[in-house]
Amino acid sequence: MSKSNASQRLPRAKGIDMANLYSPKDCAKKAKHLILSEVNQRIVKEFIEILGMREEFEQHGVPVPNKIVMYGPPGTGKTLTAFYMAKVLELPLVLVRLDAIIHSHLGETGSNIRKIFDYASAFPCVLFLDEFDAIARTRDNNDEVKEMARAVNTLLQCLDDFGDRSIIMAATNLEKDLDQAIWRRFDTKLIYTVPEQEQRKLYIEILIGEFEYDPSILTETCRQLARCSFADIEQIVLKAKRKAIIERMPLQMKHMQNAIEEYKPIIVAAY
Repeated sequence: MSKSNASQRLPRAKGIDMANLYSPKDCAKKAKHLILSEVNQRIVKEFIEILGMREEFEQHGVPVPNKIVMYGPPGTGKTLTAFYMAKVLELPLVLVRLDAIIHSHLGETGSNIRKIFDYASAFPCVLFLDEFDAIARTRDNNDEVKEMARAVNTLLQCLDDFGDRSIIMAATNLEKDLDQAIWRRFDTKLIYTVPEQEQRKLYIEILIGEFEYDPSILTETCRQLARCSFADIEQIVLKAKRKAIIERMPLQMKHMQNAIEEYKPIIVAAY
């Protein structure tokens, strides 16, 4: 897949753009700290390799995948994976704004879904739908059943009609709320969890970077941040570095400890 410029104006609803557009260069900056589990690394690598072998797969009559659904706790790398995919494929990323798509007026949500899919079909891109459960909830829900059913039906049709020039990536923290028919439309699934010890250590080292620090803090920091997301770890390390800068000294455990106590990270239950 080749890079393409999005000359078409972003679709609008409620007076605002329904998506944000990021260039591959922007995506590279966003995805520079991505750490994936071994399983997700393998799945993503294979997905990209298949896209590069499109003609061979077509010769064998095997469809090329282009729909990825990602699920797991917040802050575990789902959004960064979308930016990474756009960077590697050298495609613009279309990040959908669900606050603009979802509408209280009858039928408007479905109409907005169709507009954003039509836009993403007009040129090669990565279409990213975050908080996917907001528009893909099971049609068995009792709240606003008819309106949500219409929106989900429209979404299903858009997924079926979507060509193979672009990639669709969807992320959710509430995968159990997704309609089962939606699940079947996605050929690739990525499960995200909080980082294991080695991933935490690597991430902390990456975040510290060239900043001077006491190496002995890594083990204890990893222990205290068990069951924390990448997002919380990042905020804690940044807060600790600020404290060290204020004191004009290398990063020490006291800075990490104070940052943890002040930030109060969310401990994620086993997924």
